[in-house]
Amino acid sequence: MDVTSWTITERIDLGGVRPEGDLTIAEHATGVVLFAHRSGGSRQSPRRQAVARELNRRGFATLLADLLAPEEDTGAGGLEIGLLADRLVTMIDWVRLHPATAGLPLGLFGAGAGTAAALVAAVTRPDAVRAVVSRSGRPDLAGPALIEVEAPTLLIAGERDEAVLALNEEARNTMRVHAELRIIPGATRRFEEPGALDSVAEEAAEWFGSFLTPAMRRPAGRHPALQHLAVARRWD
Repeated sequence: MDVTSWTITERIDLGGVRPEGDLTIAEHATGVVLFAHRSGGSRQSPRRQAVARELNRRGFATLLADLLAPEEDTGAGGLEIGLLADRLVTMIDWVRLHPATAGLPLGLFGAGAGTAAALVAAVTRPDAVRAVVSRSGRPDLAGPALIEVEAPTLLIAGERDEAVLALNEEARNTMRVHAELRIIPGATRRFEEPGALDSVAEEAAEWFGSFLTPAMRRPAGRHPALQHLAVARRWD
C-alpha cells in the first residue's frame, strides 16, 4: 500500500559544508533512514532515489544529502572515512533534533565508502542507530570499528561483483553483531540489470522494517511538523 510523503529541502550544517538535503516525511512514519554518500548529487542519483522511494512507500522518512563538497572528494576512499563518519554523526544528531523526525527510530543506508562511514557512525552513536544496510559497500574500510558495531547490519552485493562480494563475505564473518549478506542474482556493482535495483530496495525495506520499530505509532493525520509547511512538496 502506497503512503503519502512530503519532501522538505533544507540546508544542513555539517561543519565546514552546508549541503542541501531532501528530507522526505512519510505519513505515519515509523522510522527514518539516512543515506550515507560522499558526493556527486545524492539527491539526484537514480539509484538512491529508487531505494528512497521504496522506503517512503513502506512508511519510512528518508534524508538524502552529500557528505562532501565536490572539491573535497578526492576519490581517496579510506582517507576520507573519518571525515565522512564525523559528518554523518552530525547529520544523525540533526535528524534527532528535527521536529519532523525527533523520536523516530533511525537507520543508515550506505554504498561504497559510505558503508564504512555508516558503520563507524553506528559505533559512535550506538544509542541512536538501530540498523545499517549496505549496497555494494566497502565495510572493510571501517577498520577496527567493524567488530564494534552493535546495530544489525545487512550487506547487499551483486552476484557478478566478485571483488566487493568477497569483501562483504569477509566483513560478515568478522562482525560480532547480527549481520547478513544478501546476494542479488546476476547483478553487477551498479545493479543496472532488470529488477536488480528493485531487489535491493525490497531487501533494504524489509531489513529496516524488522529493526526500526517505534514503541508507539504517531496518531493519524499529517505529521505535526508539516502542518504549516507551505514549501512542502507532495508525492502521491
